[in-house]
Amino acid sequence: MDLIFPFAEYWWFYAGFTVCVLALLALDLGVFHRTAHEVSMRESVVWSVIWVVLALAFNYAFYAYAVTKAGPDEGARLGLEFLAGYVVEKSLAVDNVFVFVMVFAYFGIPPVYQHRVLFYGILGALFFRAVFIALGAVLMQYHWIVVTFGVLLLLTGVKMLWAPDQKVSPDRNPIIRLMRRLMPVTPDLHGQRFVVTLDGRRHATPLLVALVFLELSDVIFAIDSVPAIFALTREPLIVFTSNVFAILGLRAMYFLLAGAVQRFRLLKYALALILIFVGLKMVWLNEAFGGKFPIEWSLGIIGALLTGAVVASIFSERR
Repeated sequence: MDLIFPFAEYWWFYAGFTVCVLALLALDLGVFHRTAHEVSMRESVVWSVIWVVLALAFNYAFYAYAVTKAGPDEGARLGLEFLAGYVVEKSLAVDNVFVFVMVFAYFGIPPVYQHRVLFYGILGALFFRAVFIALGAVLMQYHWIVVTFGVLLLLTGVKMLWAPDQKVSPDRNPIIRLMRRLMPVTPDLHGQRFVVTLDGRRHATPLLVALVFLELSDVIFAIDSVPAIFALTREPLIVFTSNVFAILGLRAMYFLLAGAVQRFRLLKYALALILIFVGLKMVWLNEAFGGKFPIEWSLGIIGALLTGAVVASIFSERR
């Protein structure tokens, strides 16, 4: 399948998009969050709306350009593929929020410093997602690899259905153990610093340990999320941009949902069903529908699963 936006022809767009994203992040940390503070509910709502509006504005601009590039029908399909990819990545990011809550509680990271940890965590996440997407763009050209990833997504979704609640145990992680052997860790926080010098020796603070664990967690999430979006579109440009926009809004989503994350306990079942659905697309549905399952149906199924889970969670909480 030929790409409409091949990297060799659109490398300038990737470069320009990356520069714009880095500029937004620099503005975020250097201006709006220069001083460490506890993010309020109002601030998290405002930033959540800002990131969603930016994503939707980009979606419309991309759709308009795709129409001029490939015609109205293909342009509409590509625009919907970006929207579906963004919704899936945004939904799967809720799983990250569950992990963030548990990790910050485990390491005793106060709310005033959580934004700083998440900021650098997102920088790392952007890098690793770019690597995974580049690999996926190459590997997804082979049918047997597509089927293999589809089976893995099916198994992951089934596992989430049977065991939706997972414990976070950083002390059992081999990377965290190795880090503590190579570099002593101070039990106390030292402001918003990740590394501090004590008695002439550099020590890692709990902020750095939490950051490393969050990065490792995102690598694990990327193994599921990147193949999931490749099930919706084969265009690496759409995969990359939708991933980036979903990750950019992850911090605001965390501060928005952290206090109420337990209220949406049924949402994890919807995420499991979404993984099963995209796994079926890669293994069977795409071939059954002549090589491409209709993107409109995909978006409708994903939206129905998420909406149903949220509504059911709210009514379950009230009961």
